Amino acid sequence: MNIVRNAIPALLCGLMLTSLSASAVEYPLPPAKSRLVGQNIEYVVPADSTQSLEAIAARYQIGLTGMMEANPGVDPYLPRPGKTLIIPQQLILPDTVHEGIVINVAEMRLYYYPKGTKTVEVLPIGIGQLGTDTPVNWVTSVQRKKANPTWTPTAKVHKEYAERGEYLPPVVPAGPENPMGLFAMYIGNLYAIHGTNAPFGIGLRVSHGCVRLRNDDIEHLFNIVPVGTRVQFINEPVKAALEPDGKRYIEVHEPLSRTMEELNSPEPSSLSLSAAVSRFIAKADTDSHIVKQALEDRSGLPTQINP
Repeated sequence: MNIVRNAIPALLCGLMLTSLSASAVEYPLPPAKSRLVGQNIEYVVPADSTQSLEAIAARYQIGLTGMMEANPGVDPYLPRPGKTLIIPQQLILPDTVHEGIVINVAEMRLYYYPKGTKTVEVLPIGIGQLGTDTPVNWVTSVQRKKANPTWTPTAKVHKEYAERGEYLPPVVPAGPENPMGLFAMYIGNLYAIHGTNAPFGIGLRVSHGCVRLRNDDIEHLFNIVPVGTRVQFINEPVKAALEPDGKRYIEVHEPLSRTMEELNSPEPSSLSLSAAVSRFIAKADTDSHIVKQALEDRSGLPTQINP
């Protein structure tokens, strides 16, 4: 619910899967006509833990919002020792082509389908703030790549910083303090997939429209994604999957707020269902109570909705 989104400003002041040296989570592609992959993990916060929820999320390649959706009410600064957390590593693949990079801004995940393999790599991302939103319903490509990128702030960005009493040079030099991090893949005149100097922003709406990744993640992608790779942006807070065994699942995320009033409201954001999802949950064997609860909880966890 909006409780997750509204916590963000304060935060800013394995079966079926394999770790890739903390730089991605790789899933085997499921069988034909299946889109459900992975398994969730239970993690018990150690008795002597001083880790934040973001630190635990980073360990398991999850974004902060994803962890907060799956674990409502958990203290994001210092989860209680002994608390059992759900690490949300089971997911429904987006219902789109399994090619190149697919970015679902609603769930703040990037999917990369390496050519010639039967795998998908899934990475958490940070996206654009309200008013400088990351684009959606857009197909483009990786047009060029650059290590150690510089950053040329726009006039609007200079003004924003000046209003906070901060100064930006005309061009921010390359280096660890650059908001673009150490690697960038450019996907248009205005947008890039890049690293960050603020890793706590992964899984949050923090950028000026670009897609941010943790530094190990962007270095990993930079090294394996060829120039010319297809990149698709979608905005699907609700995903659905009919599995070969007849089980049907939905995965519901909090939709992105569209106005400041909606962002600051204590009420949940309105959730619009696509015609395809509406038909999917209208089947005769659907448990309407489970669907209602999933749409209210918005946990980001795949939920079976039929017997």
